[in-house]
Amino acid sequence: MKAQVTLEKRNGLSGFGHTFMTGLKSKIGILIGLAALCVVLAILTDSFATSRNILSVLRQMSTNVFLACGMTMVIILGCIDLSVGSVIAVSACLCAGFITNNGMASIVAIPLAMGCGTLIGVFNGFVVSRTTIPSFIVTLATMNIGRGFVKVYTQNKTIMVNDDLFGFIGTGYFGAIPAPVVFMIIIIAITGLLLAYSKFGRHIYAVGDNKQAATYAGINAKKVTFVVFILAALFASFAGIISASRTFSGQFSVGDGAEMDAIAAVILGGTSMSGGVGTISGTIIGCLIIAILSNGMNLLAIDSSMQDIVKGIVILIAVTIDFLKKRNEKF
Repeated sequence: MKAQVTLEKRNGLSGFGHTFMTGLKSKIGILIGLAALCVVLAILTDSFATSRNILSVLRQMSTNVFLACGMTMVIILGCIDLSVGSVIAVSACLCAGFITNNGMASIVAIPLAMGCGTLIGVFNGFVVSRTTIPSFIVTLATMNIGRGFVKVYTQNKTIMVNDDLFGFIGTGYFGAIPAPVVFMIIIIAITGLLLAYSKFGRHIYAVGDNKQAATYAGINAKKVTFVVFILAALFASFAGIISASRTFSGQFSVGDGAEMDAIAAVILGGTSMSGGVGTISGTIIGCLIIAILSNGMNLLAIDSSMQDIVKGIVILIAVTIDFLKKRNEKF
């Protein structure tokens, strides 16, 4: 199993903060890149370094963090999940529809919609764990099914929602901190603790590193795979609720392409596409880079099409770096 799995145990460290800082120390290069990006944007724009913009960046990146936390576990497992963007749309539109069209109380509609979105993960996990069909193919199919479903359900129209609790989730504050930022911190902590300290987390790394060896060691690889895809869909479902709440509506186009931002953040953070290697601290740095890059390009009034090109280049660079690192490790 790779050295990153339980660094804190080998060194006699304890506490989530120690684990998080250990991950940061191994990401010095990408942290320098993040700092350089912030300095450049602070010089080029007057509004980037303001507290208002920083809170805006954190609020906007929360959705990607939810996806990226789930995607980190999936990629460490050696798989991929392209359906999370569609899961966002399914949970967002169903929640809006339950409240507006069916008169359902938001306290019931929210968990019900999240449950429906999570069912996509149940299907993904079941098929991927029980067959030899690549996760790329399975989740590509459910991505299209989910996207088609929301278009039929909404009839290509926006479902508006007027509900205080629903609106608070995406636009409310806990003191001076936006509610999505608080939820984001909670999800980061849960994922970090799960990967670093739980038996299940160690099993994720083991299966991603060498599935056959993990099976011989008594690990139920099918169960691990099944649960990871469910967690990824659960996090994506909550991201859908946050996204819908921020706009007080369910839009069939919400989450379109969100899976690419999540994958980019995870790969930028050092998680290997071949599985077995990755840290949640690296993923958060990757999310920050994607969020700040998007925010900076918006402040500089760069065309959205050009933004897609830049993000594509960033993903290509990250994957290339991962490939070169893997090749060097073999020699």
